[in-house]
Amino acid sequence: MTGRRSAGLLLFRHAGAGLEVLLGHMGGPFFAKKDAGAWTVPKGEYDADESAWDAARREFREELGLPPPDGEAVPLGEVRQNGGKVVTAWAVEADLDPAAVVPGTFRMEWPPRSGRIQDFPELDRVEWFGLDRAGQLIVRAQAAFLDRLAEHTTSR
Repeated sequence: MTGRRSAGLLLFRHAGAGLEVLLGHMGGPFFAKKDAGAWTVPKGEYDADESAWDAARREFREELGLPPPDGEAVPLGEVRQNGGKVVTAWAVEADLDPAAVVPGTFRMEWPPRSGRIQDFPELDRVEWFGLDRAGQLIVRAQAAFLDRLAEHTTSR
């Protein structure tokens, strides 16, 4: 496998207003004041010795602090993000209370060149959004996952 690869699970549910998806707002100082383009499918990187499916389930647990839901996994394929990372995702129908999320953390030097290491949440917020609103907020390349999910749910 060449290049960076990530895998994730996109939860969806049927609500009164239609289909909703669960997205996470990327944590850390770079995204703190951003909204559009700062929301993502809960996902993470994996190495060649791990399958994308196993990585998606592991990363769900690491990023949200909850076990990945059981249920039919709908393959949403891959997208290539601006930085070149290839993201693979599956959709799973499930309901999850965002208040139950206990996000994993990462460490980085902040402010830059300060010598101070701080912990930040991988995802600082998790929310349900209708597809239109999700499309306005999600990382641009990942919007294809929303389109593929919508196509899958209307073809059933």
